[in-house]
Amino acid sequence: MGAKMTIEQIDENFKLSTVKEEDVEWINANDTVFSLSGVFYDEKNARYARLDDETAQRISADLRVLATHTSGGRLRFVTDSPYVAVKAVIPKGWFMNHIPVVATYGFSLYADGRFEGIYTPDAVALMQAEKRFAFEGIRKFSSVKNRAVELYFPLYNGVEQLYIGVKKGSSIKKAACFDKWIVFYGSSITQGGCASRPGNDYAALVSRWLNVDYLNLGFSGNGKAEPLMAEYLASLHADLYVLDYDYNAPNVDYLATTHLPLYKKIREKNQNAPIVLISKPDFEYDAFASRRRDIIAETYQYAKKQGDKWISFIEGERLYGTFGRDGCSVDTCHPNDLGFYRIAETLLPVLKKYLGNCKSR
Repeated sequence: MGAKMTIEQIDENFKLSTVKEEDVEWINANDTVFSLSGVFYDEKNARYARLDDETAQRISADLRVLATHTSGGRLRFVTDSPYVAVKAVIPKGWFMNHIPVVATYGFSLYADGRFEGIYTPDAVALMQAEKRFAFEGIRKFSSVKNRAVELYFPLYNGVEQLYIGVKKGSSIKKAACFDKWIVFYGSSITQGGCASRPGNDYAALVSRWLNVDYLNLGFSGNGKAEPLMAEYLASLHADLYVLDYDYNAPNVDYLATTHLPLYKKIREKNQNAPIVLISKPDFEYDAFASRRRDIIAETYQYAKKQGDKWISFIEGERLYGTFGRDGCSVDTCHPNDLGFYRIAETLLPVLKKYLGNCKSR
């Protein structure tokens, strides 16, 4: 019997890329030539994060962990390099049975708004690592020209160090600034579970289609609208808020107690910012889904009675559509890529109405 073959030997398209180019120039992702969105570099803790450690700790211990998951993080720049290489150091985190390693630990590359490939660690080597893991990868373009590059960070893990590799002598400059930005708040679905890779979650999709910046504050199992979280959201002064708050309320009474105060706190500090309320899409699998939807609808009706012209409510039943909706999740709860696409598609006209045709400057 011959030696056991691997899938990489059978099909070279499954090979993980490594950087063999001798003309590569490595640049720290914290260099000012790059534009960083959706996350910041926490110097004290030597890692990227969505929420500062002090604020996260004040809200909950779980949030302190989840704040280091880099969902929504993007590194943006313009280059004429024929390739973009990546070196990353990531902490060893969770392995889940319903979300790919590339979505949890990897990066997605976009150029001029088009997906160009992934950078992902070897799953076996990662599982054998003790606390952290370093990996590299390279994506080559078919031609040499200036491209607006956008690198999406991992959805369900952190990043400690990141370096970008371009061909020596290539031009590299900051990406154009965005005109407007959105804050998405919610649960694991908002965070991106279970997209196949970064960039395919609904917050990333709809923001890319609208060409706006965004901050993903989806926290797996912990979108609970705590008073301190409501205050933090209100302090951000976003151009638009999407409140995907429903799933993580432990019960209907908790949701009824917290949903309206969340809206009130944000509206108090952001009188003209549109607020879009969403209920859960997997309504047919939850006996209490109708009551939860009604609670969110009551917040919407309250706002309308107060004369709020900048409020919308999208019922979760609409998010997946009707045809083939049972194919939109991996576990009857978390969306797959089809589910995320349909959510983004449903949100698009509502957000576009509020934001208009935003152009980067």
